[in-house]
Amino acid sequence: MTQQSLRDTKQKILHAAMYLFNSKGYNGTSVREIASRANVNVAHISYYFKGKGGLLEYLISQYYEGYLEVIEKNHSQLNFGNAHNILSKMILDILNYQHENRQLSRLVYREVTLDSVLIREVMTTYLTKEKYFIKSVIDQGIQEGYYRKGIVSHMIIQLRSLLHMPYLQPQYMSEVLHIQPHEAYFVHQYYKELKFWLNTLRVENHSLDGKLLAIR
Repeated sequence: MTQQSLRDTKQKILHAAMYLFNSKGYNGTSVREIASRANVNVAHISYYFKGKGGLLEYLISQYYEGYLEVIEKNHSQLNFGNAHNILSKMILDILNYQHENRQLSRLVYREVTLDSVLIREVMTTYLTKEKYFIKSVIDQGIQEGYYRKGIVSHMIIQLRSLLHMPYLQPQYMSEVLHIQPHEAYFVHQYYKELKFWLNTLRVENHSLDGKLLAIR
């Protein structure tokens, strides 16, 4: 097999696993089902991923590598701009990343609600870093006098819930709320609402240019 065909085989396995894990659950999916959907030999899954568990670990790791890259890129601008604008841009970039990886977002966010050795490693390796980057931006916003003083951990809980819920529960979004998070317009509309939420963290009568604002 050529290098290109090897890469294609690997991608077919990943796409098949992601689809089946989402539709049937990890425990409800067999290696043979993944191989059948990907139209590959079962041995390929063992060769590339060491089995079903390795497949799940690879998918979650790949997702969070890209997710943290988005967050860290924005965090790196802290020395060059105000924290509010940086956090706003970070939120938009996270929304876009989730939207571009909708199926994988749903799978990953569902899996991290479970308790396992893999997920505890994810907490240590990835989510601790996520907390550090977001907390640093909020802390700087407080130091700049833009955000009100509060329990930053609670702010992070709210932010993560607002960011992740549409992609964790797309069925609820479409069937109950009649909102289609897979549509391109959703990110734009939802981002505007998240900016309103972000303004609730603001110190009253404070603006980015230091002038007083009348709160109506």
